[in-house]
Amino acid sequence: MAAIRILTGSVYGGALQTAKTVKETLTLEGHHVSLLETPSLEDITDNDDALLVCTSTTGQGELPPNLLPFYIDLKDQLPQQPGRPFGIIVLGDSSYGDTYCGAGDLMEEVLYETSARKVGDTLKVDAMEILEPEAEASKWVKQWVKEI
Repeated sequence: MAAIRILTGSVYGGALQTAKTVKETLTLEGHHVSLLETPSLEDITDNDDALLVCTSTTGQGELPPNLLPFYIDLKDQLPQQPGRPFGIIVLGDSSYGDTYCGAGDLMEEVLYETSARKVGDTLKVDAMEILEPEAEASKWVKQWVKEI
């Protein structure tokens, strides 16, 4: 079974609720899962757990305030994570056009810069089409975890 750290970014609670559902899904399958609501670099530099980012997108494709300090530290310090598996679940609204799910793109880019290894495709949950992101994420994560 895998050890997984879920890094959450949420403003109104949708991404956090999605992350909690994903944690429950993975835990029921026997995985060891940590849910980090305000992640820091120390949360990822003292272990080699798989990383799963579950975030909403704010403003013009930006990260939520609780995930932003982690992102900035990661980008500034670039602690190398060679081969570390990661995945992205991002909530957004396609009516924002080019910035749709931009927070997921930002996290993916910075994790690649640390030499982490992306597993599977990013799950982009469009608020214009999907009313229950938890259900979509729960289905997606069952496949994702098989690939790590």
